[in-house]
Amino acid sequence: MFDILVYLYETYYRPDACPEPAALARKLSAVGFDDVEISEALVWLTDLTEMAGDETNLSFTSSGTRFYVQQEYDALGSAAVGFIQFLESAGVLSPVQREIVIERALALEESPVGLGKLKIIVLMLLWSQGKEPDALMFDDLFGSDDEQAPRLLH
Repeated sequence: MFDILVYLYETYYRPDACPEPAALARKLSAVGFDDVEISEALVWLTDLTEMAGDETNLSFTSSGTRFYVQQEYDALGSAAVGFIQFLESAGVLSPVQREIVIERALALEESPVGLGKLKIIVLMLLWSQGKEPDALMFDDLFGSDDEQAPRLLH
């Protein structure tokens, strides 16, 4: 499924440039993606688009701290939680976007969510909202997943 999401991100500059789901499924199939993966990716992306569309109607700020319940922490893993906190503190994600990322990561039903997959989720959220991360953040999102050193906030 994530190969399809990356393909969409790289192929279609904006989400509105994507064809309708039926036509997109045919194009993805013609490129060589598996029908089951295409179906999963389109359902996941549709849910993301619905949630991301709701975010544009909400405008609130939060200076509070997000606490994770044990189930969320177990499902996400410490690397993903740390990366989400880093993105929020850097101003890349709003509190609403953070919640969308968490929900979409938990929808994977995979524990813990790999950092590489979480980065793709963040990119797809920003893409679905027509937002582009700045160059340094883009490099970080496409950077290596093998970072073991903790992030330093300045």
